[in-house]
Amino acid sequence: MVPLSILDLSPVSAGSSGAVALRNSLDLARLADDLGFTRYWVAEHHNLPSIASSAPDILIGQIAAVTSHMRIGSGGVMLPNHAPLVIAEQFGTLESLYPGRIDLAVGRAPGTDPLTARALRRHHAGDAADAFPQDVLEVLHYFEPPRAGDAPRPGVRAVPGEGLRVPVWILGSSLFGASLAAALGLPYAFASHFAPAQLMDAIALYRREFTPSDHLGHPYVMLGFNVIATDTDEDARNLFTSIQQAFLNLRRGQPAQLPPPVAGFGETMTPAERGMLEQALACSAVGSPETVRRGVEAFVARTGADELIVTSQIYEHAARVRSYEILAQVAEQA
Repeated sequence: MVPLSILDLSPVSAGSSGAVALRNSLDLARLADDLGFTRYWVAEHHNLPSIASSAPDILIGQIAAVTSHMRIGSGGVMLPNHAPLVIAEQFGTLESLYPGRIDLAVGRAPGTDPLTARALRRHHAGDAADAFPQDVLEVLHYFEPPRAGDAPRPGVRAVPGEGLRVPVWILGSSLFGASLAAALGLPYAFASHFAPAQLMDAIALYRREFTPSDHLGHPYVMLGFNVIATDTDEDARNLFTSIQQAFLNLRRGQPAQLPPPVAGFGETMTPAERGMLEQALACSAVGSPETVRRGVEAFVARTGADELIVTSQIYEHAARVRSYEILAQVAEQA
């Protein structure tokens, strides 16, 4: 079994609140630290009623404070929404407080809808996305030891941040991110848990074009994967209907808090809706411990992933906790 990590979106269940979701994230992080997961990432999203992780830097600090072993980081920070210097300072601060435990994964998507993206961004939308490669280089620069007259911002320093070894990952769901990560010699995390269409092509491109760097000597791929684990396949499939409903709500332009499971939900979908969900959520293992074990092993064998980062969008916090407990047991027995 490859190393397993957690991607936590701090899900806000129907009838609950962001405050409860964030406390649940801290509770899950403590457990994950005890269970031996490799890293625990949170993702930047905005204007989504079902996701409370809109401020990853703050949440990362809180999670790092209640854990001891795991690496804690972003999966990712949507870099076009921010000035590179601010991100370097934020993550330099985190690394200074929790040395050797902080990851920074950056993406070029807004993490939200177009209207909210315009409210967030420091550039016009098109300019921000186009500037992503340069913004990544600027972040990397701010973490380097000082050199006189160094570009791109001579005389501007990230304090704290300068000279710190904060691993920077490229997060993506297309060939663009794979190509950039390969060119810069950075680790690559692919969002296959919700956008797997270009997964195999992106992995192949990244590994083929990877150029070793001071940051990383060989390609390293971490893949997003959905896991819903319970005692039986039937119960797991029922829990899975929450994320299915959430995806359909989002595609219909009606985002809402994470809904409770609905028995027989699949029978209410149109063929087009069913096909969309099967494609978007293809990288998933849903079922009993044995079903999950087979699903994880098959996915790793097909992709050659160096690491999996698992997300579990489950309505009840106790059931989400139990799902990760089962996954950890499966990994231990593998």
